[in-house]
Amino acid sequence: MRLSVHLNYSKSVCKGTTYPLFFYMFAPWNKTKQLKDMKKSLILALMVMVITACTAKEPKVLISYFSASGTTKSLSQDLAKATGADLFEIEGAQPYTAEDVNLGNREARAFKEMADKAMRPELKENPKNLKQYDVVFIGFPIWGDAAPNIINTFIEQNDLKGKTVIIFSTSGSSNLTNSYNKLKDQYPDLKLVEGTTLKRNPTPEARQAVIDKLKEAIPAEK
Repeated sequence: MRLSVHLNYSKSVCKGTTYPLFFYMFAPWNKTKQLKDMKKSLILALMVMVITACTAKEPKVLISYFSASGTTKSLSQDLAKATGADLFEIEGAQPYTAEDVNLGNREARAFKEMADKAMRPELKENPKNLKQYDVVFIGFPIWGDAAPNIINTFIEQNDLKGKTVIIFSTSGSSNLTNSYNKLKDQYPDLKLVEGTTLKRNPTPEARQAVIDKLKEAIPAEK
């Protein structure tokens, strides 16, 4: 019982509290000969935990997203608030208008891009200091059961190797899996992680569940 209680205090040593170590070193119950070896083992274990807690660092996270109608932007902003991550909006050099993404119009820009997967829309800008991030989220609305071509532009123009890249999406009805698998096939050298999709008109509970699942995808340590 003592062990389980006092191990929980090990991380506080990083902040200047050395109570757990002194407890095991000087508490009367530890001075008996029978418990001497146990005391040494416990002190060693606590010291290892303290060193680990002091040196482990949380990963630095960037949430990048492309949003055509504002839905993906809103989700990304909520995710940033929940995680403390930085935000970056993936924008086209030529902004997407409402008519551009009108999926009821077969002549719309979005349809033309979906028809030509080799097309790479030019970006307005790329994120600065991308090197500082350990985890990069990439969010987008699903177009034609795939990520919009501008996501390919973003991936190809930025060095994401060695980073954890978490993919998420918004959609009226499609799931993320097909879009994720296509990106994984296109970029096999990247460490892609399948996140989840926020569907149209979600309940507050469903929206929160998506945010919680995406938070869980972030590695605990750098």
